[in-house]
Amino acid sequence: MALPTYGSMAVDWEKRVDFDRLRTERLARAKSLLQKSEMGALLCFDMNNVRYLTATHIGTWAQDKMSRFTLLPQNGEPILWDFGSAAKHHQINCPWLGERSRAGIPLLRGAMSPEMGRAEDVAKKIRVELEMRGLHKEPLGVDIVEPPILFALQKEGITVVDGQQLMSDARVIKTRDEITLLNMSAMMVDAAYHDLYCAMKPGMRENEAVGLVSKVLYDLGSEYVEAVNAISGERCNPHPHVFSDRTLRPGDPVYYDILHSYMGYRTCYYRTFTIGYGSRAMVDAYKRCRDYLDAAISLVRPGRTTAEIAAVWPKAQEFGFPNEEAAFALQYGHGIGLAIWEKPVISRLVSLEHSHEIKPGMVFALETFWPASDGWSAARIEEEIVVTETGHEVITRFPAEKLLVAGAHYVSVDGPLETLRETEAPPSQNVVEMVEASARTERVGISK
Repeated sequence: MALPTYGSMAVDWEKRVDFDRLRTERLARAKSLLQKSEMGALLCFDMNNVRYLTATHIGTWAQDKMSRFTLLPQNGEPILWDFGSAAKHHQINCPWLGERSRAGIPLLRGAMSPEMGRAEDVAKKIRVELEMRGLHKEPLGVDIVEPPILFALQKEGITVVDGQQLMSDARVIKTRDEITLLNMSAMMVDAAYHDLYCAMKPGMRENEAVGLVSKVLYDLGSEYVEAVNAISGERCNPHPHVFSDRTLRPGDPVYYDILHSYMGYRTCYYRTFTIGYGSRAMVDAYKRCRDYLDAAISLVRPGRTTAEIAAVWPKAQEFGFPNEEAAFALQYGHGIGLAIWEKPVISRLVSLEHSHEIKPGMVFALETFWPASDGWSAARIEEEIVVTETGHEVITRFPAEKLLVAGAHYVSVDGPLETLRETEAPPSQNVVEMVEASARTERVGISK
């Protein structure tokens, strides 16, 4: 049975995402792990962890500023120190926090200089809360922190330990509502790829593709388009991981990775195309890339391990890299949730020696890469997968079983078109049926 895809509105006539349940179940997971740990409390500055624990969000402008922090004490409820007036807003509009939403301003990643005393202020706020609960002598777990705040906490007599792993472990198994939101987030990218596929043609630039995708996603309700990697032509190999203003040309390979957030839940979703026609080298590379991906997907079910998946992927030396670190993330798997990269990580770099069991409720992306024999083309494909009780479900639905050709198509009027026939795309407004004519090799454009 397919996972449901709901509308983005709340309604009274259909049971959709239950946000009260989402808040409750996420917090319960973190509390349970904290209870079993050596820590007396957990202090989080990572915006994704703050959202996970407090179900608050003040816009993506705050994502990289470390300007909000929350304390989760043993046998207690989270306390949130927020950015100025946002604290008052949350007192009024977030009844699950109420008076536990307070104003508190840290260093703003160094914008507040040391003599302003913000690090010491943060540390004192934390010490007071811990002392009130008799937890000040217990280890304090911290996920990420600016060094001056770390030093100030230590000066207050607080023992700081790693709390990042606790939150990573809390987030590895998704609740039913998290899975629904991840599925809806992927649905938005399905739509973006459709519009992008219809629009691509010679003369379009990579940055224009980024703009098109961003508009589709924001129109559908995305709260954050984190990145659209648009990589074309000779830029495909090696993979640069950033778009440019390069113009698409006939015969170009082009691949995209679309990363965005819906209600906090992300996508990481590659697709590869060719423009106008596809070369034999590119068709072969795509097939190899897809075969490695399918081999990995076929292993996804409870009880299998990340090592088993990583083992079916080629060694770095087989596709032009000296070692696994140099080829990292080209044959790759990673959990996906409130962040792009969560547990489990699946890679020959780490998984063969440090394997993790695959469990129901995990959601992760699997992505593969293969360079073409021409030395500059390459294929990149990625699918997002939910681990079910009996197997798995793929939630990224834009077609990728075969290489798709976008833009104006061409007809050979003299000679076989085997490479074109293998890359044939489904009909759309700018796609025409490719046919095989007689014996000449000239390509000519045609239209409906």
